Amino acid sequence: MNVHLQQVLPDYFEENKKSTSEIWGKDIVFQKGAYVKIVAPSGSGKTSLIHFLYGLRNQYKGLIAYDDHDVKRKSKEEIADYRARSISIVFQDLKLFSEQTVWENIDIKRQLNPHHPSEKIKEMCERLGIGDKLSSKTKICSYGEQQRIAIIRSLMQPFDILLLDEPFSHLDNANAEKAMALIVEEAKERGATIVFADLERVDFFPYSQLYHL
Repeated sequence: MNVHLQQVLPDYFEENKKSTSEIWGKDIVFQKGAYVKIVAPSGSGKTSLIHFLYGLRNQYKGLIAYDDHDVKRKSKEEIADYRARSISIVFQDLKLFSEQTVWENIDIKRQLNPHHPSEKIKEMCERLGIGDKLSSKTKICSYGEQQRIAIIRSLMQPFDILLLDEPFSHLDNANAEKAMALIVEEAKERGATIVFADLERVDFFPYSQLYHL
């Protein structure tokens, strides 16, 4: 699945924002399997872009299309189907269920549309250093542990595109590199695109396209 952005600009930005951005107001294609790094300082619309790509918000001018399908023209049911089959995400605010256990937070995504068997949850949690947290309620986990939960949860479903909004902001470099290695491994297995937006360039992400928002 290719992603097309044509002259996209959030409604709340002035037209002159196009002159300082490599994405807003430009015509861009993220080819299937591309690893896209977006360097996005605070206030540049990073989270808005991720939400637009996920079909969560549509307050923008221009066109965002998956292959030739305009996201804005999709019904809520069609967007939900895209999310179940083709698009996964790690939100900046994570959107975990605080009263549920680590296992339950991850497994709910797997059950909705499974890509992996349940055994993979423990394997991934062990790999990212939270294997001993599976029965703990998410609300008592540190924010860094919660980020790892959200990352693993995003890998439980099928996807052609994985959207990452500051997924490592509370991880040290060693844990961030482990998490990125797992993400890239999963993306390669599926031939999927990664769109990774963060405040600065991350050298251990093997991007094929780099843009400054």
